[in-house]
Amino acid sequence: GQAVISGGFRDFEEAANLAALLRGGALPVETEVIAKQSVGPTLGLEHLDKSKTAIIVGLAAIAIFLLVVYRLPGVVANLSLVIYGIIVLGALYLLDAVLTLPGIAGLLLSVGMAVDANILIYERIKEELRNGKTLRAAVEAGFKRAFWTIFDSNSTTLIAAAILYYLGSGPIRGFAVTLSIGILASMFTAITLTRWLLRLLVQTGLFNKLAYYGVRR
Repeated sequence: GQAVISGGFRDFEEAANLAALLRGGALPVETEVIAKQSVGPTLGLEHLDKSKTAIIVGLAAIAIFLLVVYRLPGVVANLSLVIYGIIVLGALYLLDAVLTLPGIAGLLLSVGMAVDANILIYERIKEELRNGKTLRAAVEAGFKRAFWTIFDSNSTTLIAAAILYYLGSGPIRGFAVTLSIGILASMFTAITLTRWLLRLLVQTGLFNKLAYYGVRR
C-alpha cells in the first residue's frame, strides 16, 4: 500500500528531508543491517548455577551440624528437611512457578527458618532431659515450649511476605511466593512431622539412651 503525509511544507527540500528521516528512522541517513548477534543471559545463568552450588554445600553443612550436635534428632531433622524440600518443589511445580534468583533467596530464607525451628525444639528437649524428665515427657514438653515461639516468628514473616506480594511486582512477588510456601512447609515439617517421628522413635524403646540425643549427665 501507499501512505501520504500532508503538512505545511515551505518548499520541496523540507518535505524531502522529512521523507529521508522517516525512511531512516531517527537518523538523517538510511540504515543497513550489516551483521547481528544474539547474546544469551550468561551472567544470569552463571549466578543461578553458583546459587545452586551454594545451596547444596549449605544443606550438606547443615546436615552434618545437626548430626554432630543432636545425634538421633539430627537424623530426624535431616529427614524432615528432605520432605520439606519435596513439598516445596511439588508446590512450585503445581503452581508452574519459574525459579529465579529472588525465588532462590526466598527458599534459602525459609530453609534457615526450618532449621532454626528444629534447633529450637531440640534445645528445649535437651533442657528438659537435663532437668531429669523422662524421654517421652521431655519430647512433649520440648515441643510445647517451642511451639508458640516458632508459630509467632513464622506468622510475622508470612505477614511480611503477604505485604510484599500485594505491593510488589515481578521478582519481589516471586520472592514472596517462594518464601510463603517454604514457611508453610517448614511449619508442617517442624511442628507436625518431626514430632510424630520422635514420638515413634521413643515408643520403640530402642533409642532411650540420653547419648542418642546429645545429652550428657
